[in-house]
Amino acid sequence: MTRLSRAQLQERNRARVLAAAVEEFAEHGFRDAKIDAIAERAELTRGAVYSNFPGKRALYFTVLADLAERAPEPPNPEPSLTLREALGALARAWLARLPLTTDGQHGLARIGVDLMPEILADERTRRPFTQLTKLNALLLGLALERLRPPATPDGRLTRVAEAALTTLHGASQLAAAAPGFTDPFTIVGACERLADLDLDDRWPSTPWIPRARPADEAWSPPPAPDAVRAEAARLTGDGVVAILGLHRLEAAEEAVRAAPPDAAVTAVLVTGDPDELAPLARLVVADFCGCLRQAFPPSAWPRLQVVLDGSGTLAAAAGVPAVSDATEAAVRVEAGRIVVRADGRGACHTAASTPGEAVAGEAARPSAPAPGR
Repeated sequence: MTRLSRAQLQERNRARVLAAAVEEFAEHGFRDAKIDAIAERAELTRGAVYSNFPGKRALYFTVLADLAERAPEPPNPEPSLTLREALGALARAWLARLPLTTDGQHGLARIGVDLMPEILADERTRRPFTQLTKLNALLLGLALERLRPPATPDGRLTRVAEAALTTLHGASQLAAAAPGFTDPFTIVGACERLADLDLDDRWPSTPWIPRARPADEAWSPPPAPDAVRAEAARLTGDGVVAILGLHRLEAAEEAVRAAPPDAAVTAVLVTGDPDELAPLARLVVADFCGCLRQAFPPSAWPRLQVVLDGSGTLAAAAGVPAVSDATEAAVRVEAGRIVVRADGRGACHTAASTPGEAVAGEAARPSAPAPGR
């Protein structure tokens, strides 16, 4: 028999823990699930569980993230969707995942029922969840705008997207707390009618823009999946790469709005707590993007790519080796090289709006003589 390497053994044990955790959470729910019971189901020790996951909540988030990423999706819709049809399709895809009143007390459909209470219980999870939801609203707003471009250059449909997500998250909470309270068709109809709202949504000017720094560095990113499309991210072309901690995800919109129409924009999500917050990010983004892909044809998918970089590998390739949940840094890539860098609040706007030749010319310009010389 071939002896497993340490890495192979750890990977096998991790898979056994996850499979056992699915059974335990499905049968008992998050609160009543026990680490000892999970270890017994996996035929491992309690220590083996903790060597793979720092706690029950991190394990719970990972289980839900894996289920969201593996969830089957129906074929893409026809490309002739209207805004109203797309919002209705999104609502139907969202509601199809919720537990029904006819479901048993336990089962896979009910594993996620305890998610929101766990998020609400801790500021460390509430703040990232807020930003992840803002990111999802941006993705939805950009998809809506591709179906119906705004009438003005500064117009957008982000507020309509926020209203839709507010409605759908409310439906999720009531499905858990008050099963059967409302008819799903009512929720679908309400989301469809959001297409007719004029919420006077305009993209505001950026109040603070840090100075761009010229650069001339090779850009060799490692391969990584795009969570929006569930395929390999396109990272080698010209565009903007934003490295964003889980407290700064709303800054991705600054990159999208300021970048040239033909430039790729990639949001690289990083965190200072990869064991617990990285799987939460995987879960929230994958859960929503699965619905987005069901509701919108590929031609309407947002141009923004989202890469979940829990290990920080892609961030390091962009020259940002130390990351935290407050990180905001961005680079502009042209012809396979990093030509512009920016850091701090407003970095996404700066990198997206500053061509390489502009910042290079500014750097080459001689400085003014000191007063009195």
